[in-house]
Amino acid sequence: MSTSLADAGIEIRKSVLGADYVARSMQSANSFNGEFQQMLNTYCWGEIWTREGLPRQTRSLINIALMVALNQPNELRNHVRGALNNGVEVDAIKEVLMQSTVYCGVPLASLAFNAAMEELKELGITL
Repeated sequence: MSTSLADAGIEIRKSVLGADYVARSMQSANSFNGEFQQMLNTYCWGEIWTREGLPRQTRSLINIALMVALNQPNELRNHVRGALNNGVEVDAIKEVLMQSTVYCGVPLASLAFNAAMEELKELGITL
């Protein structure tokens, strides 16, 4: 695996998800999941997030929609925080969740709205 891609991936991951979050993830790496962490840094964050085809804000909004569709509220919270770190407005996050309601269904969107509101509240954002 390319060290430069892994290094770039770690830097982008820190920028999007926060240095503390990434440090906790990296510290939890062991002989069982260490290669998985390396793969995330190199391919997910290094290969994909460094591409010039989409701005980070758009990538964040896509990830939010994907987390709704995959019923992943914990990951959705991470990507709500990441979207805000990337300069996405709260109203844009809400609009992605509204559109997800139509395409993914009310039950998944309801879970997503709850997860997003929990994360926003934790970040001190008043709704």
